[in-house]
Amino acid sequence: MTERMVIIGGGVAGATAAKTLRSSGFDGEIVLLGTERGLPYRRPMVSKELLAGTALERRTLLETAEFWPEQRIEVRLGVTAASIDAEHRLVRLTDGGEIGYDALLLATGARARRLPGAETGVHTLRGHADIAALRRAIDSGSLLIIGAGLIGCEVAATAAKLGARVTILDAGAAPLDRIAPPIIGDYVRKLHADNGVEIHSDVVLTGVERTTAGVLATSAEGRHWSAGAALVAIGSLPDTALAESAGVKIDDGILVDEAYRTSIPGVFAAGDVAARFAPKLNAYVREEHWNSALEQGAAAAKSMLGLPVGPAGVSWGWSSQYGVNIQFAGRIAPEDELEIQGTPGTPDITVLASRDGCLRGAVSIGRPADIRAARARIAAES
Repeated sequence: MTERMVIIGGGVAGATAAKTLRSSGFDGEIVLLGTERGLPYRRPMVSKELLAGTALERRTLLETAEFWPEQRIEVRLGVTAASIDAEHRLVRLTDGGEIGYDALLLATGARARRLPGAETGVHTLRGHADIAALRRAIDSGSLLIIGAGLIGCEVAATAAKLGARVTILDAGAAPLDRIAPPIIGDYVRKLHADNGVEIHSDVVLTGVERTTAGVLATSAEGRHWSAGAALVAIGSLPDTALAESAGVKIDDGILVDEAYRTSIPGVFAAGDVAARFAPKLNAYVREEHWNSALEQGAAAAKSMLGLPVGPAGVSWGWSSQYGVNIQFAGRIAPEDELEIQGTPGTPDITVLASRDGCLRGAVSIGRPADIRAARARIAAES
């Protein structure tokens, strides 16, 4: 029987895995199951060009529509896997169909974390399907954003440029505090303020309720903020339900070894949903950045073919806000020793974070070469 590789998830990890299987010499069947109805696309554009409506369709796609059939990769759009029968190596679909596999990759990604009790009039943003409703909310004139992470800040910049009145409420002490030290957060706060967006930090919300005029958010201190609609951007949760129902080991993601193998033979996982074992940390680490998902998809595909998989690269990512480019690499912890290069408070700064004499992380504004150098150092010193 011809071998068949099945991939569940049409994001960058799943799509890259499909491409890598073929480019690595696999000649059997490749089936990519995607819950979204469009071809695999560049998800980082969702909060920026796609939301703004400025992206050309050909630039949003990972590959052209012709690429997939040319590579003999079967892409099934709008298909949801209902369950996995690992014993018989079958994926059962919600339409009643089923598909067998020799190896299976779970690249189911993550879903937006929601604010308890806040549903009506409150939006989240993870993919293309969320854009239209959020854009209507922006066009209505005012938007309240809960969370000052990457998605929250990028949507704020996009909405402000579209003419909306935007306010950000954040539980953290400074914007982007999960990836950057306060000196970077202070600049980001000023950048938004200069563009008419106010960021309120250390806000503990007690509720977000629907009103006749839109939404009303209330803090534990009794402060109130109102807008036509709200976006909750407080992070994501790995989409592990399918894996968990199949008996795959889960702990803040699908647990995989260094070769992206799960606890069940023949089943692999990669991307936002995967928590990969890091020997030097003696811990499982889950990354949520585009470049990490791309790298993991390629590595998992090689593992599915029995090919060697090298060590994970240094995670890195970027953000664009009001035309300012922010890049980051590695991980920065509060106890790290910081070295500042460039000029604080300007779009010309790099912060290097070291621990135990080794470089662990870096953030740069307007200095992409510094991040390339930092990634090499982090890899060499870790």
